Amino acid sequence: MSTTNAWVLTDCWTMTRRELAHWRRQPVQVVIGLIFPVMLLLMFGYLMGAGRGVDGEYIGFLVPGMLALTMAFGLESTMLAVTQDLGKGVIDRFRSMPMSSSAVLVGRSTADMFQSALSLAVMIGVGYALGWRWNGGFGALLGAVGLLLLLRFAMLWLGIQLAMVAGKPEMVQAVQILVWPIGFFSNAFATPESMPGWLGAAVEWNPMSATATAVRDLSGVPGQLSGSWAAENAHLLAVVWPVALIALFFPLAVGRFRGLSR
Repeated sequence: MSTTNAWVLTDCWTMTRRELAHWRRQPVQVVIGLIFPVMLLLMFGYLMGAGRGVDGEYIGFLVPGMLALTMAFGLESTMLAVTQDLGKGVIDRFRSMPMSSSAVLVGRSTADMFQSALSLAVMIGVGYALGWRWNGGFGALLGAVGLLLLLRFAMLWLGIQLAMVAGKPEMVQAVQILVWPIGFFSNAFATPESMPGWLGAAVEWNPMSATATAVRDLSGVPGQLSGSWAAENAHLLAVVWPVALIALFFPLAVGRFRGLSR
């Protein structure tokens, strides 16, 4: 069993290094992926940031929301890479080799998580440059980063499943439109209390909102927890939602991948 596990881990790391090697050949795409959320942070913070319903400085509310929203960015690159490998027959060649059948997807997701961690580091640095401060302690910071990466991992497997359903690179742009509303239909930029009642209630149950609210609370932003059950239990939902998404889409993606050659 230990030999088999070591073999699977070796295959997964080989596929991860393959994906990371693409960074050297596509540096512009990597840089754009890092800059895009920074541009949104600056745009909403200084050009469009009204801070509807926010008590205190808007930047303290906005940065945690943008950290959560960043976890939805860049999925299209992963989706595009999966569909390109499918279209070019790369995955078929991998499947003909003596390697773990899940290594291709795991390697892709691991490389994506590295880039997501780097993006978080950049966003936190930019937030500090704009005057945002973390007041929740180092342990709370690690907990917040863990929740953010857990959300990314869940969104990633949703993206991989959608990519394999799409099948072709030209369909990715149409399919990824389904992912964006999850991010913008959230409390990243404004409080649910400032929205119409039905909309605010729906927004509070968005997985992105749960993570954003939990990160705000961990960061020490005062007065951001409303009296609703979803807001008061944001820490719980920030774990339950991603775990539920992973439990749903991970086996679907792996099962669809294994069935490609049947």
